[in-house]
Amino acid sequence: MKKHIGLILLLCNIAAFAQPRINDHNNIGWYTNTSTLKLAQKWSGHIEYQWRRDNYITRWQQSLLRTGINYHLNDDAFFRVGYGWIETYAYGKYPINTFGKQFTEHRMYEVLTTKQKIGRFELSNRYMLEQRWLATYNNSSSSERDKWTYVNRLRYMFRAQLPLSSVASSVESKPGNVDKSNRFPYAVAYDEVFLGFGNKVGQNIFDQNRTGLLLGYQFNKKFKLEGGYFCQIVQLGRQIRTQNVFQYNQGFIINSFLNLDLRKKPQ
Repeated sequence: MKKHIGLILLLCNIAAFAQPRINDHNNIGWYTNTSTLKLAQKWSGHIEYQWRRDNYITRWQQSLLRTGINYHLNDDAFFRVGYGWIETYAYGKYPINTFGKQFTEHRMYEVLTTKQKIGRFELSNRYMLEQRWLATYNNSSSSERDKWTYVNRLRYMFRAQLPLSSVASSVESKPGNVDKSNRFPYAVAYDEVFLGFGNKVGQNIFDQNRTGLLLGYQFNKKFKLEGGYFCQIVQLGRQIRTQNVFQYNQGFIINSFLNLDLRKKPQ
Protein backbone atom coordinates (compact mmCIF):
# COMPACT_ATOMS: atom_id res chain seq x y z
CA MET A 1 0.00 0.00 0.00
CA LYS A 2 2.76 2.45 0.94
CA LYS A 3 4.60 1.62 -2.31
CA HIS A 4 1.48 2.45 -4.33
CA ILE A 5 0.97 5.74 -2.49
CA GLY A 6 4.62 6.69 -3.05
CA LEU A 7 4.36 5.95 -6.79
CA ILE A 8 1.19 8.04 -7.14
CA LEU A 9 2.78 11.01 -5.34
CA LEU A 10 5.91 10.75 -7.48
CA LEU A 11 3.91 10.72 -10.72
CA CYS A 12 1.82 13.70 -9.60
CA ASN A 13 4.97 15.70 -8.80
CA ILE A 14 6.55 14.80 -12.16
CA ALA A 15 3.38 15.76 -14.03
CA ALA A 16 3.11 19.09 -12.19
CA PHE A 17 6.68 20.19 -12.79
CA ALA A 18 6.71 19.05 -16.43
CA GLN A 19 4.14 21.71 -17.36
CA PRO A 20 5.00 25.24 -18.59
CA ARG A 21 4.85 27.52 -15.58
CA ILE A 22 5.40 30.92 -14.04
CA ASN A 23 7.56 30.97 -10.91
CA ASP A 24 7.07 33.27 -7.91
CA HIS A 25 9.73 33.24 -5.15
CA ASN A 26 8.97 34.42 -1.61
CA ASN A 27 10.77 34.42 1.76
CA ILE A 28 8.67 33.07 4.61
CA GLY A 29 8.79 32.48 8.36
CA TRP A 30 6.36 30.16 10.12
CA TYR A 31 5.88 30.20 13.91
CA THR A 32 3.67 27.46 15.32
CA ASN A 33 2.41 26.00 18.57
CA THR A 34 0.69 22.65 18.97
CA SER A 35 -0.87 21.70 22.30
CA THR A 36 -2.16 18.23 23.18
CA LEU A 37 -4.49 17.99 26.18
CA LYS A 38 -4.83 14.50 27.65
CA LEU A 39 -8.47 14.08 28.71
CA ALA A 40 -8.82 10.33 29.30
CA GLN A 41 -6.94 7.10 28.69
CA LYS A 42 -7.77 7.09 24.96
CA TRP A 43 -8.96 10.67 24.39
CA SER A 44 -7.11 13.98 24.04
CA GLY A 45 -7.76 17.45 22.70
CA HIS A 46 -5.79 19.24 19.98
CA ILE A 47 -5.21 23.01 19.74
CA GLU A 48 -2.87 24.43 17.11
CA TYR A 49 -2.04 27.93 15.91
CA GLN A 50 0.31 28.85 13.06
CA TRP A 51 1.49 32.44 12.55
CA ARG A 52 2.70 32.36 8.94
CA ARG A 53 4.60 35.38 7.68
CA ASP A 54 5.89 36.69 4.36
CA ASN A 55 9.30 38.42 4.11
CA TYR A 56 10.26 36.22 7.10
CA ILE A 57 8.21 38.21 9.63
CA THR A 58 7.13 41.67 8.43
CA ARG A 59 4.00 40.79 6.39
CA TRP A 60 1.12 38.35 6.68
CA GLN A 61 1.05 35.16 4.64
CA GLN A 62 -1.54 33.13 6.55
CA SER A 63 -3.19 32.74 9.93
CA LEU A 64 -4.26 29.18 10.81
CA LEU A 65 -6.18 27.98 13.86
CA ARG A 66 -6.91 24.27 14.08
CA THR A 67 -8.74 22.33 16.80
CA GLY A 68 -9.63 18.68 17.13
CA ILE A 69 -10.28 15.65 19.26
CA ASN A 70 -7.97 12.61 19.24
CA TYR A 71 -8.83 8.96 19.79
CA HIS A 72 -5.73 6.90 20.59
CA LEU A 73 -6.03 3.46 19.00
CA ASN A 74 -2.86 2.35 20.78
CA ASP A 75 0.53 3.80 21.73
CA ASP A 76 1.58 4.00 18.07
CA ALA A 77 -1.55 5.26 16.28
CA PHE A 78 -4.32 7.81 16.78
CA PHE A 79 -7.25 9.21 14.82
CA ARG A 80 -8.33 12.86 14.87
CA VAL A 81 -11.33 14.83 13.63
CA GLY A 82 -11.36 18.61 13.77
CA TYR A 83 -12.06 22.07 12.44
CA GLY A 84 -9.76 24.74 11.02
CA TRP A 85 -10.17 28.48 10.44
CA ILE A 86 -7.67 29.95 7.99
CA GLU A 87 -7.13 33.51 6.73
CA THR A 88 -4.98 33.77 3.58
CA TYR A 89 -3.52 37.17 2.68
CA ALA A 90 -2.44 38.71 -0.62
CA TYR A 91 1.30 38.06 -0.70
CA GLY A 92 3.83 37.53 -3.47
CA LYS A 93 3.79 38.70 -7.06
CA TYR A 94 0.88 36.39 -7.92
CA PRO A 95 -1.56 36.18 -4.96
CA ILE A 96 -3.56 32.99 -4.48
CA ASN A 97 -6.85 34.86 -4.86
CA THR A 98 -7.58 35.86 -8.47
CA PHE A 99 -8.36 39.47 -7.51
CA GLY A 100 -5.56 39.84 -4.98
CA LYS A 101 -7.87 39.74 -1.97
CA GLN A 102 -7.55 38.31 1.51
CA PHE A 103 -9.93 35.38 1.86
CA THR A 104 -11.31 33.12 4.60
CA GLU A 105 -11.38 29.35 4.67
CA HIS A 106 -13.34 27.03 6.95
CA ARG A 107 -12.18 23.45 7.03
CA MET A 108 -13.18 20.09 8.46
CA TYR A 109 -10.55 17.37 8.51
CA GLU A 110 -9.82 13.78 9.49
CA VAL A 111 -6.33 12.45 10.32
CA LEU A 112 -4.74 9.08 10.93
CA THR A 113 -1.20 9.18 12.34
CA THR A 114 0.97 6.12 12.86
CA LYS A 115 4.49 5.86 14.22
CA GLN A 116 7.18 3.23 14.57
CA LYS A 117 10.76 2.96 15.73
CA ILE A 118 13.51 1.48 13.55
CA GLY A 119 16.84 1.48 15.36
CA ARG A 120 17.27 4.98 16.76
CA PHE A 121 14.93 6.53 14.18
CA GLU A 122 11.36 7.48 15.10
CA LEU A 123 9.24 7.39 11.94
CA SER A 124 5.70 8.69 11.53
CA ASN A 125 3.13 8.70 8.73
CA ARG A 126 0.24 11.16 8.66
CA TYR A 127 -2.74 10.71 6.34
CA MET A 128 -5.14 13.68 6.22
CA LEU A 129 -8.42 14.27 4.39
CA GLU A 130 -9.78 17.84 4.25
CA GLN A 131 -13.17 19.30 3.34
CA ARG A 132 -12.60 22.99 2.55
CA TRP A 133 -15.00 25.93 2.14
CA LEU A 134 -13.23 28.90 0.48
CA ALA A 135 -14.60 32.43 0.36
CA THR A 136 -14.64 33.52 -3.30
CA TYR A 137 -15.35 36.78 -5.11
CA ASN A 138 -17.06 37.45 -8.45
CA ASN A 139 -14.98 40.54 -9.28
CA SER A 140 -12.35 42.92 -7.90
CA SER A 141 -14.96 45.42 -6.69
CA SER A 142 -16.62 42.96 -4.29
CA SER A 143 -16.12 44.22 -0.76
CA GLU A 144 -17.34 40.96 0.82
CA ARG A 145 -17.24 37.37 -0.35
CA ASP A 146 -19.88 36.47 -2.94
CA LYS A 147 -20.06 32.73 -2.32
CA TRP A 148 -18.37 29.72 -0.75
CA THR A 149 -16.55 27.23 -2.97
CA TYR A 150 -16.21 23.65 -1.72
CA VAL A 151 -13.06 21.64 -2.53
CA ASN A 152 -11.42 18.44 -1.26
CA ARG A 153 -7.78 17.76 -0.49
CA LEU A 154 -5.69 14.73 0.47
CA ARG A 155 -2.39 15.08 2.33
CA TYR A 156 0.38 12.67 3.24
CA MET A 157 3.39 13.47 5.46
CA PHE A 158 6.40 11.33 6.31
CA ARG A 159 8.56 12.45 9.22
CA ALA A 160 11.81 10.95 10.55
CA GLN A 161 13.32 11.98 13.90
CA LEU A 162 16.76 11.02 15.20
CA PRO A 163 18.09 11.69 18.75
CA LEU A 164 21.51 13.38 18.61
CA SER A 165 22.80 12.08 21.94
CA SER A 166 22.62 8.91 23.96
CA VAL A 167 19.51 8.93 26.13
CA ALA A 168 20.67 8.84 29.76
CA SER A 169 18.34 6.13 30.97
CA SER A 170 20.71 4.73 33.57
CA VAL A 171 20.10 7.49 36.12
CA GLU A 172 18.85 5.92 39.30
CA SER A 173 15.46 6.99 40.58
CA LYS A 174 16.64 8.62 43.78
CA PRO A 175 15.50 11.87 45.41
CA GLY A 176 17.35 14.78 43.84
CA ASN A 177 18.22 12.99 40.61
CA VAL A 178 17.08 14.59 37.33
CA ASP A 179 15.41 12.28 34.80
CA LYS A 180 17.64 12.87 31.78
CA SER A 181 15.96 10.20 29.65
CA ASN A 182 13.30 12.72 28.57
CA ARG A 183 15.74 15.57 27.80
CA PHE A 184 17.76 15.40 24.59
CA PRO A 185 18.49 17.14 21.24
CA TYR A 186 17.25 15.65 17.98
CA ALA A 187 17.16 16.17 14.20
CA VAL A 188 14.06 16.01 11.99
CA ALA A 189 13.43 15.62 8.27
CA TYR A 190 9.95 15.55 6.77
CA ASP A 191 8.07 15.94 3.53
CA GLU A 192 4.35 16.45 2.92
CA VAL A 193 2.47 16.41 -0.38
CA PHE A 194 -1.03 17.82 -1.00
CA LEU A 195 -3.38 16.56 -3.74
CA GLY A 196 -6.68 18.17 -4.69
CA PHE A 197 -9.65 16.24 -6.07
CA GLY A 198 -13.30 16.82 -6.95
CA ASN A 199 -15.27 19.06 -9.31
CA LYS A 200 -13.65 22.35 -8.25
CA VAL A 201 -10.03 21.19 -8.19
CA GLY A 202 -9.00 23.38 -11.18
CA GLN A 203 -5.22 23.27 -11.61
CA ASN A 204 -4.70 21.92 -8.08
CA ILE A 205 -4.49 18.18 -8.57
CA PHE A 206 -0.97 18.84 -7.37
CA ASP A 207 -1.62 21.50 -4.73
CA GLN A 208 1.46 21.81 -2.50
CA ASN A 209 4.64 20.20 -1.28
CA ARG A 210 6.37 21.05 2.01
CA THR A 211 9.84 20.02 3.15
CA GLY A 212 11.55 20.67 6.49
CA LEU A 213 15.05 20.03 7.87
CA LEU A 214 15.07 20.91 11.57
CA LEU A 215 16.97 20.69 14.83
CA GLY A 216 15.07 20.36 18.07
CA TYR A 217 15.35 19.91 21.81
CA GLN A 218 13.00 18.00 24.08
CA PHE A 219 13.12 19.64 27.51
CA ASN A 220 10.83 17.08 29.17
CA LYS A 221 7.72 15.05 28.41
CA LYS A 222 5.64 18.21 28.39
CA PHE A 223 7.58 20.55 26.09
CA LYS A 224 9.86 20.50 23.06
CA LEU A 225 11.04 23.13 20.59
CA GLU A 226 12.40 22.75 17.05
CA GLY A 227 13.32 24.97 14.12
CA GLY A 228 15.19 25.08 10.84
CA TYR A 229 14.90 25.25 7.06
CA PHE A 230 11.47 25.11 5.46
CA CYS A 231 10.37 25.04 1.82
CA GLN A 232 6.81 25.32 0.54
CA ILE A 233 5.88 24.84 -3.14
CA VAL A 234 2.34 25.98 -3.98
CA GLN A 235 0.53 25.64 -7.30
CA LEU A 236 -2.19 28.25 -7.80
CA GLY A 237 -5.66 27.06 -8.79
CA ARG A 238 -5.66 29.18 -11.93
CA GLN A 239 -3.49 29.83 -14.97
CA ILE A 240 -1.98 33.12 -16.16
CA ARG A 241 -1.40 33.45 -19.90
CA THR A 242 -2.23 29.71 -20.22
CA GLN A 243 0.62 28.87 -17.83
CA ASN A 244 0.46 27.30 -14.37
CA VAL A 245 1.76 29.46 -11.52
CA PHE A 246 4.04 28.01 -8.85
CA GLN A 247 5.09 29.76 -5.65
CA TYR A 248 8.49 28.75 -4.27
CA ASN A 249 8.40 29.89 -0.65
CA GLN A 250 11.60 29.31 1.35
CA GLY A 251 12.68 30.37 4.80
CA PHE A 252 12.47 28.89 8.28
CA ILE A 253 9.96 27.39 10.66
CA ILE A 254 9.88 27.30 14.48
CA ASN A 255 7.61 24.72 16.11
CA SER A 256 6.75 24.40 19.79
CA PHE A 257 4.89 21.43 21.28
CA LEU A 258 3.09 21.36 24.63
CA ASN A 259 1.64 18.19 26.15
CA LEU A 260 -0.56 18.53 29.23
CA ASP A 261 -2.29 15.79 31.20
CA LEU A 262 -5.65 17.16 32.41
CA ARG A 263 -6.90 13.92 33.92
CA LYS A 264 -7.75 13.98 37.59
CA LYS A 265 -4.94 12.51 39.63
CA PRO A 266 -5.89 9.90 42.25
CA GLN A 267 -5.79 11.21 45.80
